[in-house]
Amino acid sequence: MFNKKLMELSKGTLSVNQYPSAQLGTEAQTMQKVQTGDIDFVMLSTANASTAQPESGVFSIHFIFRNEAHAIKVLGDPTIISAMKELYAAKIKGAHMIGLGSQGLRHMYGKKPIQKVADLKGVKMRVQATVTEDTTFPAYGAQVVHMPFGEVYTALQTGVADMAENGINNYLINKHYEPAPVLSLTEHEANNAALFVSDKVWSSLTDAQRQWVQAAADEVSKSEPTAAFKLEQEALAKLEKMGVKVVKDVDKSGFAQISKPIQDKLASDLGPNAVKVLNLVRNVQ
Repeated sequence: MFNKKLMELSKGTLSVNQYPSAQLGTEAQTMQKVQTGDIDFVMLSTANASTAQPESGVFSIHFIFRNEAHAIKVLGDPTIISAMKELYAAKIKGAHMIGLGSQGLRHMYGKKPIQKVADLKGVKMRVQATVTEDTTFPAYGAQVVHMPFGEVYTALQTGVADMAENGINNYLINKHYEPAPVLSLTEHEANNAALFVSDKVWSSLTDAQRQWVQAAADEVSKSEPTAAFKLEQEALAKLEKMGVKVVKDVDKSGFAQISKPIQDKLASDLGPNAVKVLNLVRNVQ
């Protein structure tokens, strides 16, 4: 989407080569590489961007996104995009954010269904290594387990982790349904992403080229989340056809009740930019 818009605006003079599936390194590594100018652009999860700017973890706070429609609106909201740019600029050197994106919402999966918060008691849950996850999952009664994403399949197979949580496409593509055949649609967290450009590239562009790059990034913020959720629905249909058990009637009230007081504390601990973003997200109707 970014490349298509960039080529259209620049009349084919600017384009990007894409390297999916961690070909250029892990998300934490690519964040560093864009800062040093070894990579021109990177689209990575806001959760993993928290290695460079902890306040980025605000987008991982549970149940601040009410549903798919709310998440789509938030990511395309100019005020929120502006606030997230400020948030990253406060800490990150060598690169800056130009757009937001999504890979859908996150859900829990394992060998048993999660229908209510009590079902998580004592469960070893693989989570991303963020303060948000380390605070919220234990509040639900789970034990948190950290490991790189590439090791999750084996961990689920061997019982190092009982469950994991991620977007539907990630669950499908990485075949996590094999060791964890029950997918519970908890929608507990958004799988948000941020698009960064290296300052090295940015400073080498003319004013006109910068406008094209920013306009292409704006197109991502506006249109990519809707496309991402469509892909999630298609992945869900595929999984159901394959015989994966999908739990759609999750009672989220218990989770939401536990996470509500944690939301403000987490944002406050993260910092003033996180508090500002949290309030803006809540106010999007």
